[in-house]
Amino acid sequence: MTDLKIIVLVVLASCLLEIAIAIGEEEMLLINYHIHTTNDLPLLSPANDVPTLFVHCKSKDDDIGLKAMHVWDDYTWNLKVNVQRTTLFSCNARWTKGKQRHFDAFVASRDEERCQKYHNSCMWSVRSDGIYFSNNNSTWTNTYLW
Repeated sequence: MTDLKIIVLVVLASCLLEIAIAIGEEEMLLINYHIHTTNDLPLLSPANDVPTLFVHCKSKDDDIGLKAMHVWDDYTWNLKVNVQRTTLFSCNARWTKGKQRHFDAFVASRDEERCQKYHNSCMWSVRSDGIYFSNNNSTWTNTYLW
C-alpha cells in the first residue's frame, strides 16, 4: 500500500510540474519585447558631418519600415513571440561610407530569455566597426562586423 501512495504522489507531482511549465511558457508569449537600434556612428571629419544611417527592419509578417537615422537616433519597435516561437526580425543597415550589413535583431530561440534581463529589451548599437548587442545597456558585444 505504501508503494502505491508513493507512485500516486510522484505522478501527481509530475502533473503539477507539467502544468507549471505550461503556464510559464504561456506567460512568456505575453511578454512585450522592445527592440532598440541606435546610430552610434562617429561624426565624419573634417566638417563633423553627421553620417546618415539607414535601417530597414522586418519579419515574415511585419515590415517595420525604413528609417533614416542621424547620430544618436534610436529606432525602436515592440514585438511579441508567436506560439511556435519562430519569431524573427531582420534588419539591413547601411550608411554613407558605403557599408552595409544584414543582422538579426530578434530571434526568439536566441533572444527570448536573454532580452528579459533588462526591461525585456534587446539593444543594438551601430558603430563604425560593426553592430553591437547588449541586453543590459552597459556591456556591449560586437556581434556583426561590417
